[in-house]
Amino acid sequence: MALPIEDYAVLGDMDTAALVGRDGSIDWLCLPRFDSPACFASLVGTLDNGSWRLGPQQPAQTTRRYLGNSFVLETTHETLTGVVRITDFMPLGEGRADIIRKVEGIKGTVRLRHEWTVRFDYGKVRPWVMRRADSPEIGAGAVISAIAGPDMVVLRGSRLPHAVGTRHEDEFDISEGQRMTFTMTWFRSHHNAPAPLNVQEGVEQTVALWEDWAGRGDYEGPYRAAVVRSLLVLRLLTDRETGGIVAAPTTSLPEQIGGSRNWDYRFCWLRDASLTLEALLSSGYQDETKLWRNWLLRAVAGDPEDMQIMYAVDGSRNLPEKVLSHLTGYEGSRPVRIGNEAVGQLQTDVLGEVMSALDLARRQGLEDSPESWALQLALLRNLCDRWEEPDNGLWEYRSQLRHFTHSRVMVWVAFDRAIKAVEQQWLQGPVQKWREIRGKVYDEVMDRGYNKQKGSFTQHYDTTEVDASLLLLPTVGFLAADDPRFLNTVRAVERELLRDGLVLRYRTGAGLDGLPGDEHPFLACSFWLVTAYALTGRLEEGHALMSRLVGLANDVGLLAEEYDPGNNRMIGNFPQAFSHLALIGAANALRDADKAFAASATHEETVTG
Repeated sequence: MALPIEDYAVLGDMDTAALVGRDGSIDWLCLPRFDSPACFASLVGTLDNGSWRLGPQQPAQTTRRYLGNSFVLETTHETLTGVVRITDFMPLGEGRADIIRKVEGIKGTVRLRHEWTVRFDYGKVRPWVMRRADSPEIGAGAVISAIAGPDMVVLRGSRLPHAVGTRHEDEFDISEGQRMTFTMTWFRSHHNAPAPLNVQEGVEQTVALWEDWAGRGDYEGPYRAAVVRSLLVLRLLTDRETGGIVAAPTTSLPEQIGGSRNWDYRFCWLRDASLTLEALLSSGYQDETKLWRNWLLRAVAGDPEDMQIMYAVDGSRNLPEKVLSHLTGYEGSRPVRIGNEAVGQLQTDVLGEVMSALDLARRQGLEDSPESWALQLALLRNLCDRWEEPDNGLWEYRSQLRHFTHSRVMVWVAFDRAIKAVEQQWLQGPVQKWREIRGKVYDEVMDRGYNKQKGSFTQHYDTTEVDASLLLLPTVGFLAADDPRFLNTVRAVERELLRDGLVLRYRTGAGLDGLPGDEHPFLACSFWLVTAYALTGRLEEGHALMSRLVGLANDVGLLAEEYDPGNNRMIGNFPQAFSHLALIGAANALRDADKAFAASATHEETVTG
């Protein structure tokens, strides 16, 4: 059975990622890409769906940490008989896919259990596995190879497990001063196996590369450790070659244990990627913006009518949703899905997020290429024709299309940022037409998106319900944070969407999403409330909620999509880019509000003095 979600740490090489549990079991790994089929899928199935465990045979007290600002994971197990340390990582910059595991005896003697079970195609395909000599040009050592169709992996190590039925298992003792290494390498089955890497050099180089990237950031303010780790997570989820940014490296970790709200997040949402870029830009990173912009140009190239809300990592468009019936689901939460049916939805807010991110990039000195601005013009022309249409909304409702207030506001943002590009960056475009539409959208939202009887903005034009996306209205410049209508909306969100002090996306009981069951508070929405507190001068409440949210991260600083406060556990896909980027935004908002408050206090003291 899989561990609680918070008991996992993530390893990654910016091509793919693995989840390794506190017990030393790697229960999820897709190779060679984030959106490739998994070869270890026991996270959403059983042990027979693939995993790689290397950990103590006896009960142990376990502590773990990342080495510095990296994703090199060091896990220390202390048993009654001794202490052992295991270092797990995926090397960067090698143009290959490896997982390296280094075992060191620290004290006494510890009995270790080693289990290696490879199953390709999401745990369904049992490969041909054999022990054989390594490639002649590499050496005479033995390896275990697993091959099925185009995929092949080899396991190398100081001591290889032996076949037990359809698995490979071993037990051995490691004593103080002893060291062992194990490596697994994926490659195309028609190629020769790559040469093994130098493990110690690999650790040092991988830590150095991550530290170098983290050192380029310029965030200074409260919650810095959480912000830096969140920035690292966002970089980990960005494909280093294509620039595609995935929402999470997992699929079908449920929004309710035992429920069916299980989705595949291993794709590149334009919205999530745009918000990620804003988080990175706000912290001093610009190279990633250029990489993503080039990905965007490739992904959406063609008829603007065909722009999707999400794409595969390489920009491909075909993401059909499919149920994997052979998998039992995380803690029995079925179905397990791959692909995402929402790819065909109309989400009018998306272009607003894209234009906002590109606007921030322009203001930080990244000039638009002719191709980039031409693409934006084409997308805006299409929006001019379709801006009045209802859509599926930010939360991807699979029921009736509506005029969602957040979507309408982001239409306003799209035209507002285009106007600024002409007025401030000397780009060319039909600015008068954009101004007219921007004005119409604003008037419409203020007339139909704000309910005077309720005294707040509403989720869509035909309801009195609120949703958490309304907390974003001042962050995008639609209205001032001290506007009474927004202040009342914040109070409505607090009144209707708080569960144990954390924020729901919306009330599932209202029936709008057309799905059975419930879900838990959405961590990004709770960070949005922190930002709203900061913008409205409620700094004490903002810091209190922020401290609580940062404290919900697991022992290595990672956040899932949602949190179950009743059972004190993480819920949903993990680690989740949306949660981490919202954390960065909330920290920035609190930092800026603290500075403004301090400056105001100093000014007041000077005047009265």
